[in-house]
Amino acid sequence: MAIAVITGAASGIGAAVREQFVAAGMEVIGIDLKRADVRADLSTAAGLRSALDDVLQRTGGTIDRLICCAGLGPQAEPPGRTAAVNYFGAVALLDGLFDALKRGTNPAAVVVASSSAVLQSWADNPLRDAYLGGDEARVQALVATLPAEQAGYVAYASSKYAVSVAVRQRAAAWGNARVRLNVVAPGAVQTPLLEAGLSDPRYSEAIRNFVAPLGRRAEAHEIATLIGFVASEQAAFVHGSVLFIDGGLDASARPFDF
Repeated sequence: MAIAVITGAASGIGAAVREQFVAAGMEVIGIDLKRADVRADLSTAAGLRSALDDVLQRTGGTIDRLICCAGLGPQAEPPGRTAAVNYFGAVALLDGLFDALKRGTNPAAVVVASSSAVLQSWADNPLRDAYLGGDEARVQALVATLPAEQAGYVAYASSKYAVSVAVRQRAAAWGNARVRLNVVAPGAVQTPLLEAGLSDPRYSEAIRNFVAPLGRRAEAHEIATLIGFVASEQAAFVHGSVLFIDGGLDASARPFDF
């Protein structure tokens, strides 16, 4: 029986992936703050260590699928915590479970990012180098200098951009180890995380206006279906890619950049 580890498994996209994997006959180990097999706060070093130790003990050090869905939105406080979970937590889990994936059968990992990550350029932003240099203290300090009405959005978008870059940076090494690694980048998805953002007056208008050309938000099961395909043997040659599932948002915003 294939073993899948899913972060953020208690709700939203992670819960939808868990449901699909269980239906497919996989053994699923969910990680979340609550209502999960492994309960851990992925924004802290202690929480990450605990999660990794627990997963490796439960799996005997062999994993077939890793799906990183855990994430915080722009409304989370403090904003630096969003960067901690969305980037540093995801990267720590990828690297910490890489050896376990190498021992798996047709192993694959998928990281959930966001189409909003590419709506601004990060090339000359000091956050880019801070993330990719692994300097969490610097990221936290830079985010803390931003106005309150901007900090959460910047922390969210920059962390999703950086984690997408981190995946692509690992494509060569992971491919050589025969472990596939990809990013799925959704647009607006009808989840508890989005509802929390809609209730925050700082970001509610921007979230309401983040409408895809298809004229609706995605449902969590739609994102889970793509994740399931990308992680499956049917996608055996899909590796190092960022796959947008955003109803046309990226295409309409940047038609000449892809």
